Amino acid sequence: MQTASIIDIRDLSKTYRGNGAPAVDRFTLTIPEGAIFGLLGPNGAGKTTLVHILCGLCRFDTGRVTVCSLPLQRRMKEIRPLIGVVPQDIALYPTLTAGENLNVFGRILGLRGAMLESRIRELLALFELEAYRYRRVEHYSGGMKRRLNLIAGLLHRPRILFLDEPTVGVDVQSRRLILDHLRLIHRDGGTIIYTSHYMEEAESLCTQVAFIDRGKLICQGVPAELIRTAEGCDSLEMLYLQLTGKRQRDCC
Repeated sequence: MQTASIIDIRDLSKTYRGNGAPAVDRFTLTIPEGAIFGLLGPNGAGKTTLVHILCGLCRFDTGRVTVCSLPLQRRMKEIRPLIGVVPQDIALYPTLTAGENLNVFGRILGLRGAMLESRIRELLALFELEAYRYRRVEHYSGGMKRRLNLIAGLLHRPRILFLDEPTVGVDVQSRRLILDHLRLIHRDGGTIIYTSHYMEEAESLCTQVAFIDRGKLICQGVPAELIRTAEGCDSLEMLYLQLTGKRQRDCC
């Protein structure tokens, strides 16, 4: 039985002013509901631009995008409460405590009173931060900040969660907590759109991946199947290098 799509992208293009080459170039992709979907590619491949478009943070030039069967350009106000966004940069107020941060973000997301308090308590416990609720974020470790950053995107129980490098620079324990909770979200039917440069992590976590380079889709599929059908590859990292090359990519 074919799984229904939750995001549908058709012939999408985006060129930034002053750039000759498009950041996203006639891009077509379908993301099934309930997937942990990895968007993989080198620096400058177009991953961040694509995620920004899907979150309503960036306009596109041509093409068509639907999210939860709603046209992105005309129904973004209805789409916004359905998505959670966790950026790579820590999007927290450093001089506020964890609890104060989550109260601010919860209210922005429309949560109030006992419902918000219950959700804050639940997520702080899940991510083992309840003992640090009243500590200012500027005194948190990197892994603690990364976990709190993720909690802020989960407060309103989004139908789709966008994650940009969610485990970059964190300790082993924090990475385990984050990945374990992402698997729980998937088990409960949530959809996760995930970007990462950690191919081993993506191989073990993602139910589907899409490789992107120079704004174009190279291939899409289940990691194990892509590896099995690629000549001379026994891991997602080897496939990644085969598809995108071994030369270092620097992008300012």
